[in-house]
Amino acid sequence: MSNTLRFRRTALAVATAAVLPFALAACSDSGSDSASSDKSSEAPAASQPATPDASMAMDKPFGPACSGVPADGAGSFDGMAKDPVATAASNNPALSTLVTAVKQAGLVDTLNNAKDITVFAPTNDAFAKIPKADLDKVLADKATLTKILTYHVVGEKLTPKQLESGSFDTLEKTKLTTSGSGESYKVNDASTVVCGNVKTANANVYIVDTVLMPK
Repeated sequence: MSNTLRFRRTALAVATAAVLPFALAACSDSGSDSASSDKSSEAPAASQPATPDASMAMDKPFGPACSGVPADGAGSFDGMAKDPVATAASNNPALSTLVTAVKQAGLVDTLNNAKDITVFAPTNDAFAKIPKADLDKVLADKATLTKILTYHVVGEKLTPKQLESGSFDTLEKTKLTTSGSGESYKVNDASTVVCGNVKTANANVYIVDTVLMPK
């Protein structure tokens, strides 16, 4: 064999021996990078914390007067959620004057049998703002009383979001307006929601501090 041929074979062997470790290292690094890439792509999904649903927070009753609602029993939030609205109101001591008015007007069955309504329910203190002589006169006048009470009822379930800026038809056939945000809302710019988003079996209830008067 010639010296030239031996030199070429020797050079080829050296070159192959020199390149092979780098090629193997490159393959090993590539596999490692792929594994790292797979792990890094999976890591964020595994480490992401559960995010609370904001709508769930807004679905609860709110307002300063909510603290006066019994913690358990038929008059509690859970108890009222099981009963239709007139029955639920009768179990809340703060709404006893309203319940008396509803009975006087013969609206108990009307409210209990209605589907998907909103009731703006005046507290006893709201009725106490009306001079007693005037209140007694209204309670004795079924037509006027019915007109006032049905003005507090809207024929759909309203969410707090809808109250931010709204105008709604009442069962009395005229409109009332709402405004506000967060946990602060007014009706007709005069009556304040003191305990809102109370659920009953057939209604959303917003307890208010002033009796609403239709125009």
